[in-house]
Amino acid sequence: MKKLFNLLLVAFLAVSFVACNDDENETVDPAGQLTTTEENGMTVVSGSASANFTMRAGTKYLLRGFVYIQEGATLTIEPGTVIMGESTSRGTLIVERGGKIMADGTVDKPIVFTSNQPVNRRAAGDWGGIIILGKAPVNLGSSAVIEGGVQREYGGTDPNDNSGVLRYVRIEFPGIAFQPNNEINGLTLGGVGAGTTIDYVQVSHCGDDAFEWFGGTVNAKHLIAYKTVDDMFDTDNGFSGKLQFLVGISDPAVADVSASNGFESDNDSNGTSATPITAPTYSNVSLFGPLAPGATATVNSNYGRGLHLRRNNQTKLHNSLVAGWPVGLLLDGAPTETNATAGTFKIQNTVIAGVPAGKALTVTSSSTFDVATWFNAAEKGNSVVSDAATLGLTGSFKQDGAPSFTTGAQLQSGANFTGLDSFFEQVSYIGAFGTTDWTAGWTNWTPNTTAY
Repeated sequence: MKKLFNLLLVAFLAVSFVACNDDENETVDPAGQLTTTEENGMTVVSGSASANFTMRAGTKYLLRGFVYIQEGATLTIEPGTVIMGESTSRGTLIVERGGKIMADGTVDKPIVFTSNQPVNRRAAGDWGGIIILGKAPVNLGSSAVIEGGVQREYGGTDPNDNSGVLRYVRIEFPGIAFQPNNEINGLTLGGVGAGTTIDYVQVSHCGDDAFEWFGGTVNAKHLIAYKTVDDMFDTDNGFSGKLQFLVGISDPAVADVSASNGFESDNDSNGTSATPITAPTYSNVSLFGPLAPGATATVNSNYGRGLHLRRNNQTKLHNSLVAGWPVGLLLDGAPTETNATAGTFKIQNTVIAGVPAGKALTVTSSSTFDVATWFNAAEKGNSVVSDAATLGLTGSFKQDGAPSFTTGAQLQSGANFTGLDSFFEQVSYIGAFGTTDWTAGWTNWTPNTTAY
């Protein structure tokens, strides 16, 4: 009888606990303290997860505050899932070092991270963004702390570290400047390893950089930076991954006081020779600045350069297009000039177009480096075109709806993949597009009017 009484008591307490939680619409993951609360037809997610967690396509989610996926835990997100970042709490998703995200969408069912604000009231910086941290080498040691007020470490000794999958994913209206030079970007990658898959990711209307790599070795393809406030693609602290098929499109009216660039690259904030050296390798990039061919609208004066490459970096850029910027290339600082002369910094088979006279190729005011002779050396295959319209690019600058990425015959040939490994798909064309638009089907060029 006593045993039966105890069983009945346990059952009663269990039912009472569930009933109380049902009344509050709240469930707590006992292993990882990840809390989910049902509010206004959404599942609100907050806290930290040390156990696996799955976001289902039939449920709409809201990130409240900093949501952490801890070491040993995996966040799985089904294709077609919509996740919103809460504006008031700076909702942000952080995959910690040793954690994983499996966000594997499809062309027909992309995974969408977006603002929780109503239609036509969304804006850059509505929420934090996505931060992924790994165990690959960085030049700040193995206990670097990521930007944005997150207070989580990244970096290590495993270049092939695997933080999961991000494929067919949109990230809309993210990017918060927590403090000057301490921001949350659209997609922040700190010490992420080459075992991670990143492919087909669009960051739109970001309040800071669309993509920023802090060290690491992760490779990626098919990245879109659309109307970001600050830089499109930023590499720092020893990043050495490989990147192909990247496109950035500016909003001529919107730029950051720090100067908005297509590329910004530093070895570290002081331009030291700390290793590993920042040395990303790119091919087939198209960076469309604010100066559209034939446009007469006023451009935000904070726009900077298509390529601002500085502080002892060793960028390698191949088969790419930089069009419509106030300055094409700024090769910044003696260490970077030394790398260019030594061939550890490269720009090859690349076109700079539609830049004001005398601004295509520049150095700092105190420099005597002959950047024009270096860039235009015959063996590099580079060129400067004064009028971008002659390259058939006008549709790529479109501001209201989907751009047209068709290009003229001049850009449909001329690529050269000598010295590039098998990661790079060998195509004939310069820039991110040939005759196929790989953005079709999964992107959104008007997310402010989309009812999610």
